[in-house]
Amino acid sequence: MRIVTVVVLVWLIIGAVAAGQRGYYGGSRPDCAGVGTIALTVVAGPLNYLGVNPKVTDCALPQPSP
Repeated sequence: MRIVTVVVLVWLIIGAVAAGQRGYYGGSRPDCAGVGTIALTVVAGPLNYLGVNPKVTDCALPQPSP
């Protein structure tokens, strides 16, 4: 169980580093698509270095009911 935890942590750290190298963290107030792109990049982890470039181009948040 510890090995799985370590592997998942390393996977996510590599994804976070890849998002940082792409400049996703620096910028103005992020919108829904920006946050989605960061999340997908982190989850993709080492696959980012194999050519995976996940991006969210359009996203709509549900509006609260009146």
